[in-house]
Amino acid sequence: MTSTLHTNILGIDFENPFLLASAPPTALVESIDKAFGMGWGGAVLKTITPDDLEMNEASPRYAVLTDKKRIIGFQNIELLSHQTIKYWCEGIKYLKHKHPSKIIIASIMSPVDKTAWQTLVKTLNDTPADAFELNFSCPHGMPEKGIGMAIGTDAEVSAQITGWVKEVAQKPVFVKLSPNVTNIAAIGQAVEKAGADGLAAINTVQGFMGIDLNTLRPVLNVNRKTTFGGCSGPIVRPIGLRCVAQLRQTSKLPILGQGGISTWEDAAQYIAAGADAVQICTEVMLNGYKIIGPLLKGLHDYLDAKGFADINALKNKAVELLTTHKALQKTPPS
Repeated sequence: MTSTLHTNILGIDFENPFLLASAPPTALVESIDKAFGMGWGGAVLKTITPDDLEMNEASPRYAVLTDKKRIIGFQNIELLSHQTIKYWCEGIKYLKHKHPSKIIIASIMSPVDKTAWQTLVKTLNDTPADAFELNFSCPHGMPEKGIGMAIGTDAEVSAQITGWVKEVAQKPVFVKLSPNVTNIAAIGQAVEKAGADGLAAINTVQGFMGIDLNTLRPVLNVNRKTTFGGCSGPIVRPIGLRCVAQLRQTSKLPILGQGGISTWEDAAQYIAAGADAVQICTEVMLNGYKIIGPLLKGLHDYLDAKGFADINALKNKAVELLTTHKALQKTPPS
């Protein structure tokens, strides 16, 4: 039996389920062009904002956590795309013309203002992007402006903005949710009720990477100061899997899963937990776009070995095994 990695989500044909997440690897058209040439199925653009939204970066803005052998965690305090809306409109057209089979999802963020959100959406409607991803979940910098995670931790505001976007969007709308909440399923249900076509989870987990005990300064040291930032990499995978599974238990919407995916095995676990496709960032930053080769081969070989025709045969396999602690079989105390 020969399996296929092709899948269809909301009427959109994905040649494979591996997408670049909205992050530094999708900050430039040239980088996405290179990645598409290597085999990536699609890309979520680094978040596009109104041109007048001020963004001033701190430096340095990255830090890592190691287990003495490899990097297991990554923290960043980087903000959103610094490119103009015009740059992205032209870039999307260029990429789609050169790579018509690749999926392009426009990640967007705006202040909590109906006109601002709808103006941004209307402008991008005129591009050949396949879908929108609403960034309600950036955990640093933007919440101080009342956006990013400040939106995604409030079910009412998340639903309101989703409704504004759906009023004018001519493409499917995914909402990217934050893990930095008590109940991600409740936020997912709120945006689904407001009209979201799909969900994306997770964005980075807010964290504090650590302290250098020799200098007693933070590992992410900006002139001796630091701030809480977004953590990613293998350390967050259990959180991402949990969030995707919780969303799948309460929703039938398509889910783009992400968080700590480094290998095809990680991707397969996300699909078994309910994801329809996956997004990857940190592993690309650490090892380059070339990781797509082993990802494609590994997942394809796994599906063949299991006798699965496609990833849909794998999807949700783990969800039916999830239950409450109360429902678990209990062993007598020894």
